[in-house]
Amino acid sequence: MAPRRGADIEPEEPQLGGLVFNEPLSWRAGKPIPTGELLRRLDTLATELREMDQEETDKDSLTSVAKELAGQNLLGHKDKGVRAFTACCLVDVLKICAPDAPFTPTQLKDIFTLFITSTLPALSDPSNAYNNQHKYVLVSLAEVKSIVLLCDIPNSDPLIIHLFTNFFDTISGSSKSSTGEEISRDVQYNMTQILVTLVDEAQSLPSEAVDVIVAQFLRASTPGSGKKGEAPDEKQSTLLLKELPEAYNMAKTICNACPEKMARYISQYFNDVIMDVSGEATKPNGHRRKSDVAPDSDDEDGPAGPTESDMIELRKAHRLLRELWRASAPVLQNVIPQLEAELSAENIQLRLLATETLGDIISGIGAAGPPPPPNMDPAAYPPAKLDDNSPLSASENILTTPSSPQSFAQTHPGVYQSFMGRKNDKSAVIRAAWTTAIGRILVTSGGGIGLSTHEESALVKGLGEKLNDADEKVRLAAVKAVGGFGFRDIIIKLAPDGSVGKSGSVLCSLADRARDRKHAVRIEGMTTLGRIWGVAAGEIAVGNGTVTDALGTIPSKIFDAYYANDKEVNVLLDHVMFEQLIPLSYPPAKAKGKAANGDSQINGDGPFDPDKIRTERILLVVKSLDAKSRKAFFAMQGRQPTCANVLEAFLKRCEDFNGGVMEEDPKGIKLKLDSIIKWFADQSHDPLRIIHDLHKYAKLHDRRSYQLLRFMMAPASDFNTVYKAFKEFQKRIQSAPGAPAGLLDTLIPIIYRSAHLVYNRSHQPVILQYARTDDKDLGATAHIVMQEISDKHPLIFEASVNELCKSLQEQAPSEKKPNLPGSVDTLKALASFAKSPENKIPKDRKFISTLLSFAKYGTPPKAAKYAISILMASTDRKEMHTKDLLDHATQDWEYGGDHFLTKLAVICQLTLLDPKTTEDANDEILDITTQQVLLKTRTPKFAGDEDQAWQSNEQLDEELQAKCWALKTLVNRLRTTTDPETAKKLAVPVYKLLNALIVKNGELSKQNDTPSPHKARLRLLAAQQMLKVCTSKMFDELMSPIEFNRLSFVAQDATPEVRRDFVEKLQKYVVKGKLSNRFLTIIFLTAFEPVNDFRTQIMTWIRSRVKVCHDAKNRVFEAVFPRLIHLLAHHPDYSSNPAELQDHARYILYYITTVVSEDNLALIYKYAERVKQARDALPGSDSDNLYVLSDLAQSLLKKWEEKKGWSMQTWPTKVGMPVGLFSGLPSHEVAQEIAEKNYLPEEMDSLLDDLVRNADKKIRAPKAPKQPKRARDDADPDSHPAKKAKSEPKSKPGRPPKAPKEPKTPKTTKKQRPSGTAPSSAERRTSRRGASARKSYADRDDSEDDEEMWDGVAEWEYLSESEAEREREAAGSAKKTRARNSDSEEDEGSSPEPGNEEVEAAPDVEPEATREPEDEEEKVITPPPRSNGRQSSAKAKPSPKKSSPLKSSPRKASTPKTRAATSKVVKKPQTKGRAKSPLVKTKAIEKEKLAPKKGGRGKGKQKAVEQEKSVWDMDESD
Repeated sequence: MAPRRGADIEPEEPQLGGLVFNEPLSWRAGKPIPTGELLRRLDTLATELREMDQEETDKDSLTSVAKELAGQNLLGHKDKGVRAFTACCLVDVLKICAPDAPFTPTQLKDIFTLFITSTLPALSDPSNAYNNQHKYVLVSLAEVKSIVLLCDIPNSDPLIIHLFTNFFDTISGSSKSSTGEEISRDVQYNMTQILVTLVDEAQSLPSEAVDVIVAQFLRASTPGSGKKGEAPDEKQSTLLLKELPEAYNMAKTICNACPEKMARYISQYFNDVIMDVSGEATKPNGHRRKSDVAPDSDDEDGPAGPTESDMIELRKAHRLLRELWRASAPVLQNVIPQLEAELSAENIQLRLLATETLGDIISGIGAAGPPPPPNMDPAAYPPAKLDDNSPLSASENILTTPSSPQSFAQTHPGVYQSFMGRKNDKSAVIRAAWTTAIGRILVTSGGGIGLSTHEESALVKGLGEKLNDADEKVRLAAVKAVGGFGFRDIIIKLAPDGSVGKSGSVLCSLADRARDRKHAVRIEGMTTLGRIWGVAAGEIAVGNGTVTDALGTIPSKIFDAYYANDKEVNVLLDHVMFEQLIPLSYPPAKAKGKAANGDSQINGDGPFDPDKIRTERILLVVKSLDAKSRKAFFAMQGRQPTCANVLEAFLKRCEDFNGGVMEEDPKGIKLKLDSIIKWFADQSHDPLRIIHDLHKYAKLHDRRSYQLLRFMMAPASDFNTVYKAFKEFQKRIQSAPGAPAGLLDTLIPIIYRSAHLVYNRSHQPVILQYARTDDKDLGATAHIVMQEISDKHPLIFEASVNELCKSLQEQAPSEKKPNLPGSVDTLKALASFAKSPENKIPKDRKFISTLLSFAKYGTPPKAAKYAISILMASTDRKEMHTKDLLDHATQDWEYGGDHFLTKLAVICQLTLLDPKTTEDANDEILDITTQQVLLKTRTPKFAGDEDQAWQSNEQLDEELQAKCWALKTLVNRLRTTTDPETAKKLAVPVYKLLNALIVKNGELSKQNDTPSPHKARLRLLAAQQMLKVCTSKMFDELMSPIEFNRLSFVAQDATPEVRRDFVEKLQKYVVKGKLSNRFLTIIFLTAFEPVNDFRTQIMTWIRSRVKVCHDAKNRVFEAVFPRLIHLLAHHPDYSSNPAELQDHARYILYYITTVVSEDNLALIYKYAERVKQARDALPGSDSDNLYVLSDLAQSLLKKWEEKKGWSMQTWPTKVGMPVGLFSGLPSHEVAQEIAEKNYLPEEMDSLLDDLVRNADKKIRAPKAPKQPKRARDDADPDSHPAKKAKSEPKSKPGRPPKAPKEPKTPKTTKKQRPSGTAPSSAERRTSRRGASARKSYADRDDSEDDEEMWDGVAEWEYLSESEAEREREAAGSAKKTRARNSDSEEDEGSSPEPGNEEVEAAPDVEPEATREPEDEEEKVITPPPRSNGRQSSAKAKPSPKKSSPLKSSPRKASTPKTRAATSKVVKKPQTKGRAKSPLVKTKAIEKEKLAPKKGGRGKGKQKAVEQEKSVWDMDESD
């Protein structure tokens, strides 16, 4: 009704606008509205609703429209457009009517069903005609948050699940349009917002929806990463996504937007998965099914483990945990404690899974797995730099880049500590997984967050411990963990814990794994170690102190493994050397363009020179080696000539074999081929495979591959040729039809050993260049390598001999102009090459003149020595040149004159190479070497002389050099003598001199004023020259047992350098088969060697030689056991006192631990028994000493047998005894009495038990006193310590019984020394033998010692006439039966101490010269006792030494007729005849000093011999 006119009009509220649209949208059944018309109406309605404002619209006006829109006619219309416009209208109605929707619950459910099942899924196709309407619905639901109404709808879980599933499928692109058009960013954003709203507003989400969210994180997995036990395929790295998937980002956004709710949902999710599986396993009394128990389970009573299907779900869940931590760590706040519970589960699978998962979580590693390994390429050029921060891998991507949002250790400290506690897990599998995990944590720095100092230190310490774990799987995992570190990480994170040389550090423990007892660990350890050094070589070369200190000794650690004498290890060494340390592909050819920017280490400042770059790497490796490992390196190269010869013979046999088609002598050809293949098989750890593969290769008959192998072995091939041939050979074998799998793996180690890869003609000029210039501090190393090439591989110089000769001509010295220091290396190289009969050294006059200049004026003196060697091999006018050189050297020679040392070197070398020329000048030579050099002391002895007891080769003063050359000259003269009678005459004075130097401590002067360094050097040189002389069988037979014993004790010299150099020279001659077998006994005197490393090397060498002899069916080491017992019986320290016998037992135990095995135990025991069936053949010796040691040896052998659990049988055959040392017993009764008597003191049994029990422990030498005393003291005679007092009388070996003397009367032949100077027994055994070392052979007055200097070094007591007659008969018999050892040893190539992998002479290959077999020792025939030589159960104390009383008389002269009788001097009337023995001479001649005979040259050889015999009796006054 309208208001009355004139009435007051009240203000009205503004009326809300209503809906104008009034067209019907519904219809009756059977009369539908046409689709076009319906679309028009809906479009009109949608347009009007879109423009309506919520606050200005009358909501009641929408009731009828809302009812029609919610009808099934529109919601279920078949047309997409109708449904799309209907959805647009509905979202607007919901927006306008918010928060109260004008729909019933049923209608809302139908509406959201339309949205979720039809409208929103259509967004996956951006090309849809109604895409705008679809997007409008999406935006409205997201902005208005109408989606929350879904939570109010009953039974809406299926819709929610469908919504989550559809959105993630849409985002992931699994349902894109045919055009491939991607979904726009705004659609992705709005979808995410809808889901975030739904998660945030919903009281709870269906578990299936949570599953959908969580499952999105698995989209970050690499292809195949879900497979059990399989690592991601590196070849599929290109398939990895470069950025995170959109569905992943959507799930990540949801988790980060609703952390608390998602934490609850995810916790429930993992609780359903993890706790259902692991819960029962963690319950002590949990139920179990029999099918759940693994058949090989160690814990039968333990709780049930998860089934295989359970484990599949668990692994999937744990992969999700890794990625969830990276994406949204807060949502796992309730799940991490569940992982801690798994860490304590009894089931190993659960603990393993939890350990791996927590390790990856801490490292920030997701479901895609760890990042790719760093690019550690030892062949890269330019080499890696420490300050290079560029990415190490080109395949890095977002999925594998470690990323942790927060520090796990700080967020979950309790769980972190539980994880750290797994390092001590009882299961090795868990410890291995833990080790791998901490390696990743260290590499990734805790996922990029960083580690505290304490955390990093604990992890590094744990890694070091696991490198030494008892289980090989853990050690292998630790090695691989270290292998995952980059170069920078190693220096920054591992090096601070300690260098490779610091015991207990991670790097040192890694180095130890290169010699691990398990081969799998060895392979990984040595390869990793070599790769680290190869990458660090660039920084080491430029002198980076940090890198050098940390990693510089790696090559030494690697090559030390050579001493393991393991064939499998040696193959591994070959691979590491040529694939890691000195890669054959280094430097790669592609590096040419980078040379300008290259490192200074590798010729970076000049043109690209691959030969120089590679040679520098070789020299750097050698420079990084210590003395021991350098020997191993050179020994490995020393195999090349022999292996090349054998391989060449193999190729010839393959050609004859002709692939199995042979026309002539097929059986013979096959036998020859089989013999060579067997040689290769003997060098391998897997002989059956070698035999099979080499036969297959022979059947391939690939002639091109034969030629390629010959290219690699040819000395004339440069490195480029060798490498190209190697690459082509690999390709041919890999592609050869019929080639067995693994054939290349068999052939490559053979190639490594046969080809010229290190000592190559391409490297030789560069080595010479560095030797001359000392560029980059490689000069000294180049000298060493040149020396080795000269000695072992002189053929390398054949290709460049003209260049070497030309360089010498340019450096030729003159009287005023010296030569360059590098000339010596060149001369030595040519001298070695000149030994070949087919050398190509030029013979032109200019070069001969150059050699003469070096011989006259070269410095150091060795230059002259080498020049003469070359001259003798290259000139046809030797006599003229040698005569001129000798005249130049001897004429007016004066000590201190111009080039006097060079002249001495010339005399020495000419004496060796041209004895006929020097024979006429013997008078002058003897005068120079003896009167002017050896007999005079010019260097004053100073107060601090004792503190410097040794001078290195570089420190030798001129006088000591002169004496060395003089001594060598005298020995060379003896060595060149071939006539036996002349040799015996000449040997007398030379042997006297050498023995005098050995026993008199190197002292040559009567005034005892020789400096200590001189004495030590001369003592060593005398011992070494004695060894060299004895390499000749003729001179070896002239050395008496007494002289041999004296020589033996040099191995226990007080000076470490003397001991080492003497033993190494002995080893060298033994390996080459140049010494008789008796010299092997000397090596066992090193049982008390105080230098631990040296003693360990010796023990390794002994074991290696024993193995070589065993393989050759040679019983030489067993046969020397009686000799060792005899030597110990005559040792100066011998005493029947139990404490002293215990020390002697250590020598025997030293022999047992290195030689005895179950196979030879019975034989060695037989030798020990045989000692008691003979008596000491040395005149005046007490055989009881032998019997005591025989019982001692038998007792030790039995205890060793018991300790090892062996079973010893009686040796079935007879064994011989050295007749020069042992003689037969007089009767069967005496033999029976000796056999039944036990000569050991009763208390020895317990002492020996302790000794054997501790034998396997690491032997430590006794600590030397601060101021050591030794028997051959370098001080004045008065300061020599007195012989130590003994609790029991000690029988002195090697001497006859003395005549009774007045009690308490000092000996007139020995000065009393100050009290308190007696050395202890321990000092003597620590290579500081007391003065009794001399006294056991001669007790004399010091004045007598001086008089006897040049006429022998020992004097003996005299016997009664009856005893003398008996001894003469015994000595004569001994001489007739004396023979050399029966066993001969095959010649071996030069090798380091262990003699590892020594190359045997191959069939059809010219073997190295071997020494003639020695005569078999005669057996001492003794009636066997009834007890078969075994000890009786009754123990008896050793009987006192029986001796006939002798007359006390002064020493008188005696003249033995032969050397064989010199061990015993029998009283004879005084005579003027000269003694023929080097040890004994009459006192009349001793006191009668003969004047030197005058005479020049040309007097003949006989006169020279007589003159020399007189010279030895001269002193300075004469």
